[in-house]
Amino acid sequence: MNLEEPLCIESQGERLIGILHRPQTQGNLTRGVVVVVGGPQYRIGSHRQFVLLARSLAARGTAVLRFDLAGMGDSNGEFAGFERSAADIRAAIDALQQAERNVRDVCLWGLCDGASAALMYVRQDPRVSHLVLVNPWVSTSAGQAQAYLDAYYGRKLRSPGFWRRMAGDPSAALKAAVGFVSNLRLAWQVPEPDVEYEQGDESFLARMLVGANAFRGRILVLLSGRDMVATEFELLLERSDEWRHALGPPRVVTRKLPEASHTFSRQVWRDWVAAATADFIA
Repeated sequence: MNLEEPLCIESQGERLIGILHRPQTQGNLTRGVVVVVGGPQYRIGSHRQFVLLARSLAARGTAVLRFDLAGMGDSNGEFAGFERSAADIRAAIDALQQAERNVRDVCLWGLCDGASAALMYVRQDPRVSHLVLVNPWVSTSAGQAQAYLDAYYGRKLRSPGFWRRMAGDPSAALKAAVGFVSNLRLAWQVPEPDVEYEQGDESFLARMLVGANAFRGRILVLLSGRDMVATEFELLLERSDEWRHALGPPRVVTRKLPEASHTFSRQVWRDWVAAATADFIA
């Protein structure tokens, strides 16, 4: 049985709440994992994913900390969004190393915009040696439209049932055509300008790309086959030489589970994620 205990984490004058999973077996005691939660979620995760992941890794000998960002779950403060979560992530790494003195380097594990936050963070903290990015959030209006065209219309246009339905229902055919043209226009539009944040910060996509290029550790990307967020990420890599160089093989290992949903809602899918993570950080 693994040991689980609550931790109070101080971040910018606010108290964050986390759960530390201490391993009982003698495994990889020098490397710990910090789960960076995507929003709006808290430390349990959809379908208890983060709880089950942490227990699985702790059973294999790795200490894991999952925590609530400021303003989420049981943590104090106001939620600032994933773009401004760096201070909370640093505080969580500090807390993990204070609680587990043998942990010298850390793997950040993030889902959706939690993965984006982890990638933006890594350039400022040499303690991070590994990244697990699960369905990273890289969304723009044009990217969403392209992902929809690729994932939805691409599948529909190959379906005989779709064409039979369109032939039998002119109003449905008109509605489908209008939606297709609307998404096509969005997909072809000029890329959105960088969003200006406080103090002239770069857009989150630019910051993610800088983090990917600056990071010298190991990266594992896990993707769901039935997920628009993952599809948009794949399309970004296909279209951009910069992104493909930063997060493409052989430096980055990418694994995909074709039938899985965004949050890996079935046990067999969650087990796949846990096993892939454990093998990667071993």
